[in-house]
Amino acid sequence: MTDPPSAGRDGPVTRVVIVDDHAVVRRGLSGLIENADDLTVVGVAADGQSAIDLVREHRPDVVLMDLQMPGVDGVEATRRIVDEELGAEVLVLTSFSDASRIVAAIDAGAVGYLLKDAEPRDLLDGIRAVARGESPLDPKAARLLLRSRTDSDHVELSPREKQVLLLVVDGLLNKQIATRLGITERTVKAHLTSVFQRIGVNDRTQAALWAQRHQL
Repeated sequence: MTDPPSAGRDGPVTRVVIVDDHAVVRRGLSGLIENADDLTVVGVAADGQSAIDLVREHRPDVVLMDLQMPGVDGVEATRRIVDEELGAEVLVLTSFSDASRIVAAIDAGAVGYLLKDAEPRDLLDGIRAVARGESPLDPKAARLLLRSRTDSDHVELSPREKQVLLLVVDGLLNKQIATRLGITERTVKAHLTSVFQRIGVNDRTQAALWAQRHQL
């Protein structure tokens, strides 16, 4: 059964599930989030499978997801949550900032990527941004993505990123791409954000021209 929506002092409260295999981290994040009037924790999980079960039960707005966990890891848990269309957006919060992990998480459907050394205020703002439909990306992670693109002629996009980009070339809007691929609009936006950063462009037109120029 879906929990009833709650309201804070100034409006609806964003409902969050925390996923991390360290109890100290879970408690710290829970305390931080519960101190915000517009955010509340509806569940905590120590591994990916438990996270999936909690999301099915509580249907939160945002899942704060670690990547390195026993059993089902954060990338696979993200993929399953997104594929099941449970109404939750995944915001990765991890210690890992290598480009391959960032790409794997975004390709799985995460809409944002923050690092655990972020300031508490930045983390709370990141959760709020995801709830608004935005895709927050830690500056360090963004730099790694850009640094990994030492030459745009040798960019290797993930299979899903290529699919999204080719549909952009065909002139489809985000909503149409989402319908065609069976994913959410926010997931499409996250993929495009990653693509734009990796190939060094600022908009859809430039991305389409890049794809045509490189015969994608």
